[in-house]
Parts: sequence; structure tokens; C-alpha cells
Amino acid sequence: MSKKVLILFLGMLFSCVITYAQEGQKSSLHQRAETEDANNNIAAARSLYIRAFDDYATRGQIEPGVECGAKATALYYKENYFKEGFELLRRVDQAITAEEQKGGSLKPALHYQVTKERLQMYMKMRNSARALEQINTMDSQAKAANDENLKNDLLYNKAIYYYSFGQVSQGDAVFKEMADKLTAQKEYDKIDEVYQTLIANGRKSNNANLVAQTYSNYIIWKDSANAMKLADETGALKQQIADNEAIIAEKDSSLGTRQMIIIGLCVLAAALAAALIIGAIVLLRYIFVTRKQKKAIKLAEENNALKAKFISNISAQLDPTLQKLDSRIPEVQALLTFSDHIQTLSELENMPDNSVELEDTPIQQFCEELMDEIRDKVEPEVTLMVNAPKMNAKIHKEYVSHILLHLLYNAAEYTPAGGNIWLDFKKRGAHVQQFVVADTGCGIPEEKIEDVFKPFLEIKDLTTGDGLGLPICKEMAKKMNGDLEIDPKFTKGTRFVLDLHT
Repeated sequence: MSKKVLILFLGMLFSCVITYAQEGQKSSLHQRAETEDANNNIAAARSLYIRAFDDYATRGQIEPGVECGAKATALYYKENYFKEGFELLRRVDQAITAEEQKGGSLKPALHYQVTKERLQMYMKMRNSARALEQINTMDSQAKAANDENLKNDLLYNKAIYYYSFGQVSQGDAVFKEMADKLTAQKEYDKIDEVYQTLIANGRKSNNANLVAQTYSNYIIWKDSANAMKLADETGALKQQIADNEAIIAEKDSSLGTRQMIIIGLCVLAAALAAALIIGAIVLLRYIFVTRKQKKAIKLAEENNALKAKFISNISAQLDPTLQKLDSRIPEVQALLTFSDHIQTLSELENMPDNSVELEDTPIQQFCEELMDEIRDKVEPEVTLMVNAPKMNAKIHKEYVSHILLHLLYNAAEYTPAGGNIWLDFKKRGAHVQQFVVADTGCGIPEEKIEDVFKPFLEIKDLTTGDGLGLPICKEMAKKMNGDLEIDPKFTKGTRFVLDLHT
């Protein structure tokens, strides 16, 4: 009897492994369809996409199924097979609805993709009224999904709709809304990409009005964007100059005070003729060293500012190229993460101290939600404990969440089965708060404790981590008028202490 149970268990385990492998990659039908599509074999690619959709829908993998259904529909209306395209989209919608009923949750983002393909067909059929109905449906679906990418895509499709049907003023208004939104986020490259896409679509559809209007607006925006970029860079440089001048003025004041003391000592030394020469030599040397130190400090500060800007510029220039690579490749993903970390560290180093805004936060709920984030990441029988009072405290939630989650994920990775992980909050005074993350893992070697918060100390294989996580956490703590340290007295694992001063 026990052998039968064992065989049954192994069969279920093997099935789960196969299912996981299938969900993690595209099916062979999907891959073959993309190959035929790339070779412009429309009929073959369309047939394979439809078969891939049916296969995905049968297995309950609805997201790649919707993707294949949408691509097959696009190949239908590419050859003006509108009836077949509408019928396929109806089947895709039914598959999404069936999956919603099975899982009990709505999937407005998937319905949005289907409605978007219907919009494309009505646009090609020049049916303005039905196209507008799809726009309104997409609006409702984007709001239900609460996804910023869908909202931006909706604005883009609205603009194309208005331009395509000669409603230039409405198209300009929608496009301005989208451009203003991305400009406020300083995502100039995305706006440039949208303009280029609009121009390309206009040329592809022989819509001279769309091409002319978009190109005219593009030239105007390009000049404005260049001016804004220049203003941003100029403002940053002016701020650095102002900061350097303030530091120099402070040191000049300190130097002036010292020089007054030196003059007083010289007057006093005049009464001591025998010691005058020796005192004068010592004092002159002191002045020389002080001025030399002032120049060295100024040069170091300028070099640090230039280094930070240089590193930030390199990261920003590499990012567009990295984004074009396949992020599913571990090495590419590691480079993208490393670029983001460099950018974050550079921005933190150049940010003024105490510039973050605090918000009133229920501490116990906040701590329990963070601990829930790692609950499925720990080894079996690892005990997770939260010790936090039911009280509110003013913290910067974004930075504190980032720091504590980084420490908790590290604890989950290095704590063996049967161990413990704690997250504690303590009020140390009227203006002092403390978060503590501790675990019973392998700990950090004593000789490395002083270096874990220092970036770029060793050459690392980026696929195993870039070593910038803790330095970023340390900088965030400083920006909140606090500090992040390792408790050297804790020897049963590792204990990090985040002190915040409000």
C-alpha cells in the first residue's frame, strides 16, 4: 500500500514540475508561430498562433493565450479578413471570462488587449462610431486594471483615433495630456518614442494628415524637451555650485577665526623675544597647512561631484542600450539591475540630507505587511515574528520599506530550516525610533562587517549580486537623519539596527 502511495506522490510531483516548466517558457507552437511571423509567412504564422491559443486556453495559461490570440487577429485584419478576426476575438474573450469564473478574480488588463485589437480593425475599416465604442470600453478596462502603462497606452490610442479621423484638436489635446504626464516624470525618451511610432503608423497607413500634424508637433516638443533637459542639468549644476560655495564660505569663516587667534598669539609672543622666531615658524607652517587642506577639501568635493555625475551619466547612457537586450537572459537582467542600483546610489549621494517627507503610519500593520512579503520565501519551519506596538509613528514609508524588505529577504535567504527571523520596533525616546531585523542564519564574518556598507570594494559576478544593496540602504538611512548598523554583540546570526531621528 505504501509503495502505491509513493508512486502516486512521485507522479503528482513530476506533473507539477512539468507544469512549472511549461508556464515558465513559451510553448513550441508559440515559438514556431513567432518564427513564421518573422519570416512574413502570414497564413502559417496565423494558423500556429491560433493553435497555440487553443493549447494555452486548455491548460489554463490565459496570459500567453491572449497574446497569441491578439497576434493571430492582427494577421487576419492585415489581409482584410475582418469577420474571422472578430470571431477569434470573441473566442479569446470567452476564454478570459471562463478563467475569471474559475479563479474568482477579474482580468481587465487581458480584456483590454482584446478590445484594443477590435479598435485596430474598426480603425482599418474606417468605422469611426464603432472605433469610439472600443475607446470607451478600453477606458473602463484601464481604470479597472489601475495600471499606469495601460492608461498611457489608452492615451496613445486615443490620439491615433482622433488623428486618423481628422479630429486634430481632440488628438492634440489627448497627446498633450500624455506628453505632459511623461514630461512631469522626466521620461523624455518615451515621448520621443511615441512621436516616432505615430509618424511611422501614419506613413504605413498613408495618412498624410497624421504624419504632417505629428511631425509638426514633434519638432515643437523636441525644442521644448531639449530646453527642459538643459534646464534640469543647469539646475543640478547650479545647486552643486551653491552647495560648494556654502561649504567654502563656512570653511573661510572657520579659517578667519583661526587666523585671528594666530594674530593674538603673535602679539603675545612679541613679549617673549626668545620664543618669537620659533613661534613664528610654527604659526606660518600652520597657516600654510590650513590653506593647503582647504584647497584639498575643495578639490575633493569637486571631484566627488564630478564622479557622481559621471557615474550617473554612464548609467543613463547605457540604459537605453540595455533595455533593447533580452531581459530574460540572467546576465542582461543582472546588468539592468546593476545600472538601476548605480543610478539610485548616485541620486542618493547627491540628495540633500533630511530632504524626505514623513507620513503618519500604523506601525504594527506596517511591520506585519512587510513580514508577509517574505513568508513564502523562507525555508520550512522557519518562525517569523513581529514585535511592534499598536501605535502610529512618522516615517518615510518608501525608504523604510526598501531597507527592511532588503534585510528581510537577506534573512530569508540565509536562515536555515527551523530557524527564526524577527522584525521589532522600539521607541527609544521622544524623537528616536528603532527598527531591528534579526535572524539565526550563518551570520557575517567579523572581518567583513566594516565593509558590507561600502560599494565597489571587490569585483563581483553580477549574476550573483552586485553588492550595492546594503550601501543603498545605508544612504537611505542617512537621508532620513538616521543610520543603519550591524549589532556586533549578536552572535547567534545577524542583527541589523535601523535608528531614525525625527
